[in-house]
Amino acid sequence: MDRRLFLKGAAVAAPAAAASTLAAPALAQERVEMNIVSTWPRDFPGLGLSAQRLAARIAEISGGEIIVNYFAAGEKVGAFDSFDSVANGDAQAYVGCEYYWTGKHPAFAYFTTVPFGMTASEFNAWINYGGGKELWAKLSADFGLTAMLCGNTGTQSGGWFNKEIETPDDLRGLKMRIPGFGGTVMSKLGASTVSLPGGQIYENLVSGAIDATEWVGPYNDYFMKFFEAARYYYVSGMHEPGASIALGANLPWWEGLSETHRAMISAAAEEENARQHQQAVANNGAYLSRLVTDHGVETRSFNEEVWDAFGEAAMEVLEETRDHSDMAAQITDDFLAKLREYATYLAVSETEFANQRNRVLGLG
Repeated sequence: MDRRLFLKGAAVAAPAAAASTLAAPALAQERVEMNIVSTWPRDFPGLGLSAQRLAARIAEISGGEIIVNYFAAGEKVGAFDSFDSVANGDAQAYVGCEYYWTGKHPAFAYFTTVPFGMTASEFNAWINYGGGKELWAKLSADFGLTAMLCGNTGTQSGGWFNKEIETPDDLRGLKMRIPGFGGTVMSKLGASTVSLPGGQIYENLVSGAIDATEWVGPYNDYFMKFFEAARYYYVSGMHEPGASIALGANLPWWEGLSETHRAMISAAAEEENARQHQQAVANNGAYLSRLVTDHGVETRSFNEEVWDAFGEAAMEVLEETRDHSDMAAQITDDFLAKLREYATYLAVSETEFANQRNRVLGLG
């Protein structure tokens, strides 16, 4: 072999080998454990399966560097104990709805949904590009948490009732499962409301402990079998126009992660945020037809008198929330300002188009 060629090759190979040797430790990430507690039972239709899919996706994206242990509601802590479990560091993250934590601070409701609030597309715009993310981070940090979007159900149905709602007076004395500000609105109109975990709704409806319940929409509701206990299904509601799901994390734990691991978790959450909403849109129409055709469900719409009563009560709720604190006022004012801005444009673009499309094609 030509000695000059050998030496030239060795000169090239040596640095390459050294770079390879040095690169491995630099690129390797220390394995971290992530215990996720959920507010829904294991294999729970829709929301629970979405949370499990998110947990699996985090592990997959990380290539096993993030060891994810998923605990459904009741397996580690109760559904509504998830917030405290993560805040105190017993678990690293929760999956749930932020309006479950309004007992901690009422402004958390804005980061799930509020009556007459934003649709899914509007909400995502506010969080990601309208300043909502920064307000959410500020509120969560006061409790040692940080949170991000990981799902959205879209506009939810008005709910399942064992009687028709023809006037606001029909709500008086009604026992209904409805959480968040929607429940506060119903209470103002005379209903008796409770906030039950999803896994306990069916048994309470069947037993008569409650007269009505809201849940999500036809795709999710079908598997809950509410049709076995309630005859009337109101297909549009005021209470959750675009209900967001959150992945909340313990703030010190989150800040201790590498930038790469934070990026992996954020990417998985963003992916599931899109997937869950797309899945709902893809399936709601078909499952509404099945509820009507296969199970004799009678669909209804609230009339304008009822909608107006909802609206008046909702404005009272938002104003009361605004008066709670400076933080609540800041979030309320920003949310409503952005809502007006987004809705004004959508009314002359998407809403006008949808109305005219449905009229021309005979849809809806």
